[in-house]
Amino acid sequence: MRKWLAGLAALGMAAVGILPAQAAEPDSPKVIRVGATQAMDSMNPFLAVRLVSSSIHRWMYGFLTVPDSKTLQPSPDLAESWTTSPDGLTWTFKIRQAKWSDGQPVTAEDAAWTFTKMMTDDGAKTANGPAVENFASVTANGQELTIKLKAPQASMLDNPVPIMPKHVWEKVGDIAKYDADDYPAVTSGPYIAVEHKKDQYVKLKANPDYWRGRPKIDELQMIFYDNPAAAVVGLKKGDIDLIGRLAPPDFEALKGTDTIVQWNTEGRRSTYLQINHGATTSDNKPIGDGHPALKDPRVRQALHTAIDKQKLVDEVQNGLARPADGSIVPPMYKDFFWEATGAEKVSFDLAKANKILDDAGYKKGADGIRAMPDGSRKLQFRFSIHTDTPIEDKLAEYLTGWFKELGITLTTKRLDSSKFTEETGTTALFDIAISGWSVNPDPEEVLATHLCSRRPTASGEGGGTESFYCDPQFEQLYAQQQKELDRGKRAEVIKKMEQRLYTDAPVIALYYPNNLEGYRSDRIASVTSIPEDKGMLYGGSGYWPFYTLEAVSTNGESDEGSNTGVIVGVVAAVVVLAAAGLFVARRKRGVADERE
Repeated sequence: MRKWLAGLAALGMAAVGILPAQAAEPDSPKVIRVGATQAMDSMNPFLAVRLVSSSIHRWMYGFLTVPDSKTLQPSPDLAESWTTSPDGLTWTFKIRQAKWSDGQPVTAEDAAWTFTKMMTDDGAKTANGPAVENFASVTANGQELTIKLKAPQASMLDNPVPIMPKHVWEKVGDIAKYDADDYPAVTSGPYIAVEHKKDQYVKLKANPDYWRGRPKIDELQMIFYDNPAAAVVGLKKGDIDLIGRLAPPDFEALKGTDTIVQWNTEGRRSTYLQINHGATTSDNKPIGDGHPALKDPRVRQALHTAIDKQKLVDEVQNGLARPADGSIVPPMYKDFFWEATGAEKVSFDLAKANKILDDAGYKKGADGIRAMPDGSRKLQFRFSIHTDTPIEDKLAEYLTGWFKELGITLTTKRLDSSKFTEETGTTALFDIAISGWSVNPDPEEVLATHLCSRRPTASGEGGGTESFYCDPQFEQLYAQQQKELDRGKRAEVIKKMEQRLYTDAPVIALYYPNNLEGYRSDRIASVTSIPEDKGMLYGGSGYWPFYTLEAVSTNGESDEGSNTGVIVGVVAAVVVLAAAGLFVARRKRGVADERE
């Protein structure tokens, strides 16, 4: 058996074109290896949209502000202070004295160039375009950055755009075609990217000139696995030192290993159903082939009433989640979280759900399947999920059973990630789909995905919609919260937006998954979560955990240095996939990791 595995490992090495590393010297650098089941889509921060990409870019670049490690509220980063005019239309930021990793000073001109590029270049808008939609102008004077807005914007201090070095990036011709694969990268954050192999790894070195001080490790590697099972094997074997964003079965597979710490905390994701309630383009033209019955809010209400969310938590999420009796903002954000109570709360009740449909005129036929009131179509819906996602398959089984009790047929439709994104976000060729979002400390962006303006154009471009929603009441509330600079008052408006999504049901929140991670205590001496009190590691919304990482001193016994961690990680993936007969080059963009 050992000979077989050794031969397979050697085959894996040959397949990816790498050779074993030499034995480590006693003074080997301190290296921490992080496993991920999603690969970088781009090293270019203007283009990268995957969660893993935004995480790595947080480690590399500075922002105007970052979430405070204790409160998650905006705190100074490259902007050490700021002021705003009484009317809320002019923001002035003082950029701190800091250096780029090539020794050049960081100035307000770098920030002004970054934002202006996004305002004027469509390619540069790909990742974070909405963040500058409300900017009228951006100017710089020494270390002073001035941003003038078209309208007041309460979320100004939660801007998600990394500041780029003007002297490097102004030389780029076409941003939309630039891979940013010149190494070492020029950065201002805790780490500097020094190497990247597509779909395999990214290697980062500690930035000795980082303004907060050099990180406590020498090198941080992000190693990409093709599936969670391979990553879990890698963690158990010691090929990687930390992995996050685990599904419950993979998390529970870590039990019984003394050297692995299981990290189970409240998460920042919500999982929900996206309903095609009559999709339209941004110019209000019908699009897609959604079932007409889903345009009726009574049908959506009946579907909601027929879902036993506690059972989904217990049996689909293995108890490692919280039922969503609210909207899409998870409960970890206490200021903004809204939850239904009393008569407004939708509780599991199949008899009530059937009565809603009976009263609305959707009669059952001889076959037990309901039809439209005019008899034109039966209530037969498609449920779009991702391929190779056991949890989504299991979810589909429960929904199919409950909806059958209503006289509704649900057929599972499995799509690869690219097709899933296209059909549920652009062409609207779906009825009901699984969806989810990793919500930032300020929830404005996730709420903005339900605005009229986020619908795609007639040609299928742009948008960024999460539901094809276009509701005047929701739009009015969004504009109101945007102008409200008092945090408490703004939170109340945001809760009304969540309430509107809950009652009108263009999406139906199912549960808030726990943040499930694991790391090796024989490799990681300490790590500080964000927030610091029972927060997240890899799954968090800031760089703090990876800046505070400390490695266990091994006297050269297991710190393999720059290459070995990458090699063993890739080989582990090859071994597991080959054993399963699944060694194919494939990038997955599952909903669980896709969005932020």
